[in-house]
Amino acid sequence: MRSALFALKRLKATKNIRIMNTRWHHLCLLTALALFSFLILFSCVPLQPIPQEPKSPTSRIKHTGNREVIQNLYQQLKAWKGVPYKYGGLSKRGIDCSGFVQETFRTKFQVKLPRNTYRQSRTGEPVLRNELKAGDLVFFRLGYNLRHVGIYLENDRFAHASTSKGVTLSNLNNSYWSRRYWKARRILSRR
Repeated sequence: MRSALFALKRLKATKNIRIMNTRWHHLCLLTALALFSFLILFSCVPLQPIPQEPKSPTSRIKHTGNREVIQNLYQQLKAWKGVPYKYGGLSKRGIDCSGFVQETFRTKFQVKLPRNTYRQSRTGEPVLRNELKAGDLVFFRLGYNLRHVGIYLENDRFAHASTSKGVTLSNLNNSYWSRRYWKARRILSRR
């Protein structure tokens, strides 16, 4: 009788361990999947701050007129509209938000900008939201350490690489963007 009771307790303990192992396995898989999804879908910037690189005066400011800036930005938007979002991408096969900003300033204004949102958010001069001009960078907080960047055009509209729509035009007054607006930086000076 004792050996039967012992065998029953042992069987029950083995079953509990299997259940615990299965639960632990599922928890690990769900955590990994959530982390992977989080990084792929929402990240435009590394989670840890990157030391600021020295600013080169010649790469930071380009003198230009407002009408010229608007025309260049609409040309760029037309050429890139609908290109899908791809984290780390920098081509027409896929591009992320900071890559779109960097590529636009390089090709349209011959201005070299940093590659990631964190560094871009520290480039240029701060601008109040009600003083935005074409070419200003607009930044958004999407989460604790997640940032997004776009380029202001006019009439509260900005161009950016959206995770859901790819390169597109959005409105700052849209409830999603207005709640997440963080700050703006001016890269281009006006004549």
